[in-house]
Amino acid sequence: MASGRKRILWADDEIEYLRSHIMFLETRGYSVVPVFCGDDAIELVSDKPQGFDLVLLDEQMPGKSGLTTLEKIKEINSELPVVMVTKSEEEQLMDDALGKKIDGYLTKPVNPSQILLVCKNLLDSRKIVSKNIAQRFIRSYSENRSLLSGHLSPLQWIKLYENVTGWDLALESVDDEGIRQTHSGQKSDCNAHFSSTFIENYAHWIKDETEGPLLSTGVIEQHVAPLLAADKRTYLIVLSGMRLDQYIGIESVLKKFFRVDRHYFYSTLPTDDTFARAALFSGKLPSDIAAENEEQLSLTEDSDSVKTHLIEEQLLSDHLARLGHPVPVDEPWFTRITDRLEPEHLLSRIESCRNSKLITFVVNFFDQVRQVSTASGIMQELTNDESGMRALTRSWFKRSALLHFLREVATQDCRVVVMSDHGSVLCSRGTELYCSKSLTPNLRYKFGNGISSDERTVVYLADPTHFGIPKFGNDTACVIARENYYFIQPDKFEHYNRHYRNTFQQGGISMEEIIVPLGILTPGAD
Repeated sequence: MASGRKRILWADDEIEYLRSHIMFLETRGYSVVPVFCGDDAIELVSDKPQGFDLVLLDEQMPGKSGLTTLEKIKEINSELPVVMVTKSEEEQLMDDALGKKIDGYLTKPVNPSQILLVCKNLLDSRKIVSKNIAQRFIRSYSENRSLLSGHLSPLQWIKLYENVTGWDLALESVDDEGIRQTHSGQKSDCNAHFSSTFIENYAHWIKDETEGPLLSTGVIEQHVAPLLAADKRTYLIVLSGMRLDQYIGIESVLKKFFRVDRHYFYSTLPTDDTFARAALFSGKLPSDIAAENEEQLSLTEDSDSVKTHLIEEQLLSDHLARLGHPVPVDEPWFTRITDRLEPEHLLSRIESCRNSKLITFVVNFFDQVRQVSTASGIMQELTNDESGMRALTRSWFKRSALLHFLREVATQDCRVVVMSDHGSVLCSRGTELYCSKSLTPNLRYKFGNGISSDERTVVYLADPTHFGIPKFGNDTACVIARENYYFIQPDKFEHYNRHYRNTFQQGGISMEEIIVPLGILTPGAD
């Protein structure tokens, strides 16, 4: 547009009485083109469909009515905002205008400030919001840089991760790729510092040698047992692999039905379903679980995975019994959800559990969402970044049987714990893995004989038990990827780069995988 001004087309048969309004808008940086009837407005828009940024439209004019003019303009350019300015306060007229996709509605008499406000709202609000967000981001960026220059406690890391995730969400509405890249760079710096801090302290935390964060092993005792002790029916819902940004989207929906108290804990290593969830349910480190359940937690060349899910119910049952909250052995209080279920199936579990104060659902959340994202090439393209995965998560949850179930639960006198067991990270950097024999397919951690990788990108554990991880054989070491690296076999570099770059993986050391959200829900919206 000329001089960068937004152009407004104003159609009103009494336009001469609106000269002061037009002058006011022009002093505020807008260019106004006045016309006396709907036919003239339609002709101008038809000649230049992209020639105007906004149309102000009287409803009662000679010739075509405002509603008819609105309909014709939308046929020419459906994206052109149109605001009805009319003397009529009839509700039916408003309904008709809304049905024809009006963008705003003002009732005469209007003052210049009202007109200016609607123009700013439709034409400049995104720019104003973006400017405000950019100013706040610059302040936050500087504060985060100062934080990273010092020593952060586990709680400070949680606050920093909340801040970084908040900016992930806020910057989705900003048309400034430079700011997003700056944020991405700082997020990478945060993960590099976090990985180093975590590796330096983790072995001390699991041995209680220094004061550390709440780990997976303490979650049931600290957050679930007190609810059971209060004699409240409690639902434990574990959305396996859910990240904080995904949880925030789910939490925003749940706040319509529950009051939500959010908490955090640190996942144990490796951060995947096999080990982290076993530690969560049992209250024990994976190495201790393996010592007691050698048959289930074995790893051989003939079996390249550890199937702890076979004993998860028993691990949680034993843990609850030690805490003084035994569960009935003859009721289906523990359910693993691996595929699509109907809400009625979930609700039937409640009816079947008359004596159990705890009903647990484990949802293969990461796998379900990832399967949706890879169902088609188009969907996969939408979810090769974090914003797309967040959008997919919100869409999945709003249509899920789980939400239907939770809405029913919200009518009960109960408590609901919604949590993850670990997160996932968007992997964009490959690191070559050298080994004589790798026994695990995971791209973020490996067990193997003669295994090695660039130690700037991984933590190498000749004795995995130092980190509370089982040692599968005398010569079997473990390597765990840091930040957003994933393992690449040197002889299959192109294959791994093509198939796994910019995919979500789990099992390593990053803020997204380690820092886990947990919400305690009480029926009744905020």
